[in-house]
Amino acid sequence: MIQTIYWVILGYFVLGGLGFYRINRGKPVGEARRSYTKFGVYFLIIHLLFFSMVMEPSWFSWLALLIIVGGAVELLRVFVRQGARSPRFFVLSVLLYAALSLGLWCFSRLEGGLVLFAFLVLSIFDSFSQISGQLFGKRKLAPRVSPQKTLGGLLGGTVVALLSSLWLRHLFGAGVPLALLLSLGTVFFAFWGDLAASWFKRWYGIKDFSAVLPGHGGLLDRFDSLLAGGAFVALMKLLDVF
Repeated sequence: MIQTIYWVILGYFVLGGLGFYRINRGKPVGEARRSYTKFGVYFLIIHLLFFSMVMEPSWFSWLALLIIVGGAVELLRVFVRQGARSPRFFVLSVLLYAALSLGLWCFSRLEGGLVLFAFLVLSIFDSFSQISGQLFGKRKLAPRVSPQKTLGGLLGGTVVALLSSLWLRHLFGAGVPLALLLSLGTVFFAFWGDLAASWFKRWYGIKDFSAVLPGHGGLLDRFDSLLAGGAFVALMKLLDVF
């Protein structure tokens, strides 16, 4: 089944590539190049995480730890570079980040099929929300916090993620209701995790947390939704929902 899933994911990337091609037609060369760079780096990231989960789950735990530590460094770096202003807001942000980081770490230690299921749902939601948002997004959801988020992007990403969960559910033996519930909750938390990261950046007047990932920015720019979505799945497991 893993091999089949991998080929389907590659098919999703082909569709995504066609979507990016349509989006970038007519754009300035430099802007189009940055968009293709972002797509290529995302392709590499997804493969790195996917194969770490499939080949040796403990590798994903180490990658999760790297994300957690690197994200903490990025938060502190932004705070210091912005003159250590708004310390109360920063402390609250760190407490929230610590809770989500604990959730991500616990998530990385869960049963491999469940981790892979949630990760793929998150990745599908993230990629197709960006593509559908650029193709069909008209109504802004939070223009002052995250101008790129649109209702069309949210709906498009959610629909594709939920439909995908119906065949991915066999990864951990879930029925349709549980798969849809888990996917919907994961997508919901991922969206708000992304929005929270954007709020932090707007508060401190920055565009990206860092420049470590070409086309994406920092670790938190890329993995904010994984932090929140993974924490949700870990919480559901702790509450013995499944």
